[in-house]
Amino acid sequence: MSGGRTVAAVRDVSFTLAAGQCLALVGESGCGKSVLASALLGLLPGNAQVRGAVHTDGRELLAADEDVLAREVRGRRIGLIPQSPAGHLTPVRTVRSQLAETVRELTGVRGSGLPDAVAAAAARAAFPSDHLDRYPHELSGGLAQRAATALALVGDAPLLIADEPTTGLDRELVDRTVDELRRHADDGRGLLVITHDLSAAARIADRVAVMYAGRVVELADAKGFFGSPGPRHPYAAGLLAALPEREFTPIPGMPPELDALPEGCAFAPRCGRASAACARRPELTDGLACHHALDPAHA
Repeated sequence: MSGGRTVAAVRDVSFTLAAGQCLALVGESGCGKSVLASALLGLLPGNAQVRGAVHTDGRELLAADEDVLAREVRGRRIGLIPQSPAGHLTPVRTVRSQLAETVRELTGVRGSGLPDAVAAAAARAAFPSDHLDRYPHELSGGLAQRAATALALVGDAPLLIADEPTTGLDRELVDRTVDELRRHADDGRGLLVITHDLSAAARIADRVAVMYAGRVVELADAKGFFGSPGPRHPYAAGLLAALPEREFTPIPGMPPELDALPEGCAFAPRCGRASAACARRPELTDGLACHHALDPAHA
């Protein structure tokens, strides 16, 4: 709720994520990607309302109370690389101290083995060892991102949610980070990557979910989405066309405000294929929510 109004930030989202699989959740800022991640972990503001069901390892998360989420879920069953790492790092403790505590709690390593375990955790996320004794405010945005990644990977949680894990990183570190995350999935764990970086998504994902205005509008196999036949939703095709290595053509217009969505297709005002049929909201069917799907040749 906002200002006495109820705003539906995420609606009608449904997907499965299998062990050993990576799902990339993509879309423009404000489409609801990070809100969805926060809902999965019970991290939404107190005035938020959540309906539905989220199952992992037989546990229903939305019904779990804060004590269960804190003791049994976060870090242990579901790891999180947050979108804003500075807000998740303890400001009065060094990175080494925070990593050491996390290693002790999630792996049980203590005593003489702890320093080596901390060093290994930092190296896994390409966090430089000579910065371990720095405080969060002494880190650049990219280093804070790598510190948060190191903390999230410690527990080897069965499900890892990585919310914009490559923010502030140069291309070499982006590739190194996504490759490490890919190894997390290849070891038999689930990986949900929320990202604006479609190149990173193409490198890491098995499946792609495209969100627009709080809804999933396309759910597709990553190989076909980024290659042939390509995306079927005009918005998804527009995201790819905007990439510098492709057409470098932006999608015209702006996304709608979530408290002022049209009755029909939310993308229709920006879509060159819109027609009278778009006054009716398309439902997600067979991985697509669109009245005018692109054919393979057009895509």
